[in-house]
Amino acid sequence: MKILLLGKNGQVGWELQRSLAPLGELIALDRHASDGLSGDLSDLEALRATIRRVKPNVIVNAAAYTAVDKAESETELADRVNGQASQVMAVEAKALGAWLVHYSTDYVFSGQGLIPWRELDAVDPVNHYGASKLLGEQAIIGAGCKYLIFRTSWVYGARGNNFARTMLRLARERETLSVIADQVGAPTGAELIADITALAVQKAMHNPELAGLYHLAAGGEVSWHGYASYVIDFARSQGEQLLVASINPIDTTAYPTPARRPLNSRLNTRKLRDSFSLCLPDWQTGVTRMLREVLNK
Repeated sequence: MKILLLGKNGQVGWELQRSLAPLGELIALDRHASDGLSGDLSDLEALRATIRRVKPNVIVNAAAYTAVDKAESETELADRVNGQASQVMAVEAKALGAWLVHYSTDYVFSGQGLIPWRELDAVDPVNHYGASKLLGEQAIIGAGCKYLIFRTSWVYGARGNNFARTMLRLARERETLSVIADQVGAPTGAELIADITALAVQKAMHNPELAGLYHLAAGGEVSWHGYASYVIDFARSQGEQLLVASINPIDTTAYPTPARRPLNSRLNTRKLRDSFSLCLPDWQTGVTRMLREVLNK
């Protein structure tokens, strides 16, 4: 089996290099051309030529335009990378008879209410980033290729910057932190996403009826304020010396951004768990693991 991985240096892409490698020949690309192959999703013709040259059995797209606030002004670029590039991949996958694995987001929903979103719930993005990701979903489904689309939320990795690292840095510098408390989701590790992807690819190739759209997130739920409190409490339990004395909960309206954020990022993962016989760990499990790695460096 030949696998083409796009976005190899992102949080999820980095973990996918590990989880996909045992499945077959892995060709992993980033935005920079290598050996005449391009993983730059903004260059649609180069992307198409790369897929036709590699002729993969599976395309895993871990690349995306993810600058949520910039997407409000860079609409054309966001649509090209998240929407049109997805269509190119889907059309080429269809022609090759290949599978396409793609990652989307809870931002395709309105972000209202308290109930975890199901796969068939009505979509209504609150910002252009979400709209561009929805374009990608629709292009893939409409192309008629074999696909696995995983909607995720609040993704983090131990590698590179993330919310937990930011909170730890600020906790060492400030006595008081103010963190949003009315947005709720489940912090989901890139490692978990990568491992489930590898499992799902193996099962889907033996059972094509598993093709489809799935929600993939860690178990449980928490606000950003609760997440920050968990991170700081754990760091202190490990002997970290932190200056912060209080973490104040604030509403989203107190921290305006160019792009609106959904308040409800909860995802119902029952379809994924039932289809692939999975037990998803609570968000604390992955965050604790990540924090141990971060704090030991």
